[in-house]
Formats: sequence, C-alpha cells, structure tokens
Amino acid sequence: MNFDARYAAQSFKSVGTRPIRPDGVDKVTGRARYGADFNMPGQLVGCILRSPHAHAKIEKIDTSKAEKLKGVKAVITATDLPDLTNGDAAMYDILDNCMARGKALYDGHAVAAVAAIDARTARQALKLIKVRYKVLPHVTDVDEAVKPSAPLVQNDVFTAGVDPRPTKPSNIARRSQYGHGDVDAGFGKADIIVECSYRTEQTHQGYIEPHACVASVNSDGTAELWVCTQGHFVFRQHCAGLLGLDVSKLRVTSSEIGGGFGGKTHVWIEPVALALSRKAGRPVKLVMSREEVFRASGPTSATSIDVRIGARSDGTITAALATLRYSCGPYDGMWAEIGAMTAFACYDLENVRSVGQEVLVNRPKTAAYRAPSAPMAAFAVESAIDELAGKVGMDPVALRIKNAAKEGTRSSYGPVYGPIGIGPTLEAVQKHPHMNAPLGRNQGRGMACGFWFNFGGQTCTDLNIGVDGTVTLAVGTVDVGGSRASLSLVAAEELGIPYEQVKAVIADTSTLGYNDMTDGSRGTFSSSMATISAARNAIAVMKERAARMWDIPVKDVDWEDGHARARGKKHGNLPPLSVKDIAAAAPKTGGPIAGHSELVADGAGVSFATHICDVEIDPETGATKVLRYTVVQDAGKAVHPDYVEGQYQGGAAQGIGWALNEEYIYGEDGRLQNPGFLDYRIPVCSDLPMIDTQILEIPNPNHPYGVRGVGETSIVPPLAAIANAVSNAVGVRMTHIPMSPPRILAALDGKKAG
Repeated sequence: MNFDARYAAQSFKSVGTRPIRPDGVDKVTGRARYGADFNMPGQLVGCILRSPHAHAKIEKIDTSKAEKLKGVKAVITATDLPDLTNGDAAMYDILDNCMARGKALYDGHAVAAVAAIDARTARQALKLIKVRYKVLPHVTDVDEAVKPSAPLVQNDVFTAGVDPRPTKPSNIARRSQYGHGDVDAGFGKADIIVECSYRTEQTHQGYIEPHACVASVNSDGTAELWVCTQGHFVFRQHCAGLLGLDVSKLRVTSSEIGGGFGGKTHVWIEPVALALSRKAGRPVKLVMSREEVFRASGPTSATSIDVRIGARSDGTITAALATLRYSCGPYDGMWAEIGAMTAFACYDLENVRSVGQEVLVNRPKTAAYRAPSAPMAAFAVESAIDELAGKVGMDPVALRIKNAAKEGTRSSYGPVYGPIGIGPTLEAVQKHPHMNAPLGRNQGRGMACGFWFNFGGQTCTDLNIGVDGTVTLAVGTVDVGGSRASLSLVAAEELGIPYEQVKAVIADTSTLGYNDMTDGSRGTFSSSMATISAARNAIAVMKERAARMWDIPVKDVDWEDGHARARGKKHGNLPPLSVKDIAAAAPKTGGPIAGHSELVADGAGVSFATHICDVEIDPETGATKVLRYTVVQDAGKAVHPDYVEGQYQGGAAQGIGWALNEEYIYGEDGRLQNPGFLDYRIPVCSDLPMIDTQILEIPNPNHPYGVRGVGETSIVPPLAAIANAVSNAVGVRMTHIPMSPPRILAALDGKKAG
C-alpha cells in the first residue's frame, strides 16, 4: 500500500491525545479474562513431568501405573506427538522442546504429561510415571561450551555459516557476519585502540502471568485453543502443524495477556494440551507453575562479547570489531546474528565487522526478550565507546555525536538509513538538565545509545460501522501495551468521529485473516496502517451511500470532518451527512457498511534512543541505588503519548533489573537454583526512581502518520547506561552484568589491591 508522506506532517485531532484505555477498567476490577480464567464444561487438568537432569538419555518411560490411577484420563509421551515436520528443522526443534524425544536436554525439559479430573490426581499421576535416565555430561556456560573439550549438546550439529562445512559436530550451531570496509586497515589508521571482553548472564522476561491454555479437540477433527499469547495466528500454524490438524479446523482465541515481552511468542505447553485433549476426548486446561516458567520457558541468552574499537585522536572512529557469543539453549537460534546486526548500528563507520556465534548449552530454549539480543550487544559496545571517550579526552556525548549515524549512512548491518533519530536524541541529551545536575560522593552518571530495527509484516483488519454510527474495529495483533486505544484513535482520526465512538477488539483466528505475531514493535505500526486503509475503504463506501441518498454523482461527494459533503455550488443546499446519518440509512442504500484491509506493512522505520542514569554505590555493601533516570527516544509520531511513555519507562525498568540483579544461577549439576521470584530478583517499586521521558518525533516517511514502533528500543541502552554510571562511581570498569553487590565489592577490592 502506498501512502503519501505528506500525512506525516499533518495536524491531528485524535491522534496524539491521551484518552483512557478501553480495557483499563476490566483489568483493574478483575473482569478481564486471562489465560487461566477460561474454563470449558468437562475440562480436565493437565500436568507435565519434567527432567531433573541437565542432559540425559531417556532409556525407558513406564506410564502404566499412572494410566491405572483413578481419575486419570490420558497420559502422553513423545510417541503421542509423532514427528510430522517433514524435515523442517525449526519445527522439529519446537516439537522436541515441547516433549523430549530420546534425550532430555536441560533441567525442566518435558518428558511426559497427564490429564486428570483434578490437579491433585494429576500431580499424583506424575509421581507414578517411572523414567530411567542415563545421565550425560552437560555444559551450561557459554564460554565453556565453545571449547573443543566441551560435551556436545547435540551430536548432529555442524556449524552453519562456515566454508568449508566442518566435518566434526560442535556446540557452535551457526556463525554470522556483518560489516563493510577494511577493518585491519582502519585499525592501522587509529591513534587509540580500546579492547575489552564483556559478559552478561541469562535473564527471564519476568511476566506476571504464567503460560496457560485450554485446549479442546473434537471427534470431527476440529479443535479450539484459548491461550495467553502474543500471536494466536502463529500459534495456530505451529500447533496445527505439530498435531497434523488442518489449519482451518483449529480456532485459536487470545486471552488478555499478563505480560509477554517476547516470551509468549513461542509455543511451550499448547501442543501438549491439544495432544492430551485428543487422547482423552475432553478439554484440557494446562497452567505452568512459576517454577516451570523459569525452568522450561524461554529466557534470554547469556553472552560473552569481545569488542575492539580504534579512533584518531580527534575522536573519529576508524574501525570497530566485535565477536559475540550467545547461548541459545539446546537448539539453533538467531540471537547472536541479531546481536551482530545491532552492535554498531548507532554509528557511521567506514570499517566495521561483527561476528555472531550461536552456542548450544544445556539450558532452556532461548526466546525473545524485548529487542532480543540488542541490550547485550549495546552493553559491550557502549561500554567500549565510553572507554574510548576517556582515552581520547572527549565528553562521551560529544564523541557519540561526532560518530553518530545519520540519513544516508550505510548501517553496520547493510541498509542505508533514511530519516533517523539517533542524532536528535543525542543532542537532546546533551542539552538535558539531567546531564548538568551535580553529583555527590559515591555517585556516578552514565549514558548510552540503543537501536532496534522494528518490523511490519502481514496484517489484516476489519472496520464495521453499525446502524447507530458506532464503529467496531477488529484487529489480529494482540494488545500487549495499549494498542486497542491507539488503533481506536487512528480509526477516529481517519473517520473524523469521536474516540468514544470506536471499539477495538482482538479477533480470533477464524474471524479474521492472518496476522503476524505482536513482536518487533509492529503492533500499533502495522495495524494502524491497516486501520487507515480499512477506514478509507469504509469512507469510500459511505461517499457512495451519500451520493445515493442525495441522488448525485459520487464524484461530487467529499469527506471532511466526519461528514459527507456535496461539492460545488449546484449542490449547495444539501446538508452534510454524518457517519450516523449514513449508517442509519444503510439498510435502504445497499446494506452493511464496512472497510477491510490486508497488507504487508513494509517500511517500519528503525528506532533509536539515548538514556541517562545516575547511581549511588554503597562502598560497604556494594549495593547500587538508581537515583535518576531519563529516556529520550524517537517515536516517529506518538499516537497515544501515555502508552509511548509507558513503553519507554517499562523498558528502562526492566533494564535496571537486568543490569543490577537478575540472572539465572545454575549449580554444578546443571540445575537451576533460583526458579522463583524470591531468589530471582526483579525490581520492585522501591528499587526504581521516577523515570523521566522525552518523546522526539522524527516522522517515518513510510507511514501515513509518521509512526515508528517504540516498544523495544527502550530496553537496549539501560545495561550500558547503568554500567557506565556504576563504573564512573566506583572508578573501575564493570564488564559483567548483572552488577550485583558481590561483583561490585570484588571490583572495589581489586581497585584497592591494584
């Protein structure tokens, strides 16, 4: 769909205002229905048996005693989920992760499941399932996994992206490389070179609502799935493919979602619930415990990253090089590749190279976490940039401004940038009062930049106008951050009617055409494009209806301020017709009025942000207190500024937890030691300052209103901004995330000793 870029500069009546979100009251009063709130008549309770070993061959599973237990209606193992993937490696990995096939590959890997009349019976049945394991050597550390002596996670993985193809299997599943120019020559021109290695530990998205679903497979081959998900159309594809169902016969309905942040873009339990229902002949409800969420749903990657940057004495960067090792669990992923693509994306570099390595480990299958992989890469690169500024003797902001990417820059990962916001965010930070506020003893300030691609993708939307003039907007992108309010504003803007006249709903997979996952910051961007298109189609219909009502040619009808208006002096006596007027006459002028749109939302527009952070370190305990935090980010056009600011603040809050406290801790036995919020510590209100925000609007020329996605970029700079602040406070470069009190105390002790 081609849009006129002039719309990006137009004035708005609805877009840019801050109305109350339509789902807000239901959520705060408890009426909203989440994954575990749905029930079906005669439903059973499902439970999953999980491996207690990090790596083990499954020699035998005896389910006979469990099957005989009164109240048990179905027991399944991998044999009940046969391989129907037809050689599709990615789908096979999903299947294997849902139910172990021959080997358990991590602590928590599903090996069997039961469906019973109640939870107590289901749990009792799990204890009756006997599994004989042969425990195998394991590896959970990303650096240890790449050593030639490391135990192999998969015996048939040969490093992809290497020529010639290796003849021996390896835990390095894939190698990817990005960049341009001559890096060696660039380093030869440098007056100063900084080089360092960095580590980040594995974290979890920490969503409040565990994974939950209700599955029902009928005797005629049709099936229904109610699930908390970020993409019910994608879930339909995966579940139908894994169970051999016709896609059209599986109806998936998305519940309200109690947080996702990328962790609910993968199927974990849903195929198991469907298989249990098929075997039992009754609906099955399956809800993960919090421990299961940590042990067996997708966390981020742990990383080990080497960065080398060279510059002339005036601060001009002449070369940049990064090698990024990302753990991806026991299955090949794309996480190191994304890290390699995003690492240097903020800068205009003549000579740059980044190499990513996907590393298999005996940990859960890795999943997205908001701008997946970018925060770790930014932590390493932005820390090195700060080191470079110190060696050159430049202000860190000024050094970044000097080297910032701009329109026309060839990005480090390939494309040439159009209008972008990295320069404006840096200039705004340079002028921000936060940058000049005084600091006290044991306090430090840091700043950092961040980038995210954003995504558009396949989108379908229906806009239906009722006979009373109200509008129902049916979209297929799951609302994870207030998009129903934003899309209602967009529909109101196009139609010229009040926001209150529009109601947005999330349609199920049998009601609307295909929509891609709500990820890549695509929700409001892509669905607003489809909403605009659908609204304009509806306006065209209403103009035709108005022409019939007036008995004039449709070419003489204009649409303005929510009304059809007759054009020209010859029709001067015809009064304008509102949406309500036209809708009321619809039964007599041609029937229902609707607008429909299906499109691939290209041109998402990349996103940049710059963050500032002040911290105070307690030298006795190593504890860090975040004193002040500021986010400056380009939104293109803020459709609903409240929720744009909320995305900025949410990303910063999650980044603060990631930088200071959050990490998966595995014992020598390869088992997760902190699978709960008591020992895995996410930030609470007392850990966070008020997070200030500044919205910049550099319009995206590929969207009619100039919109860019905003949901992910805000989590990219915090790790580096906080690390730079802590490093400045303690006088030692912190290279290991999270910067927990023991690591800070160790750094202080090292400073004293050195």
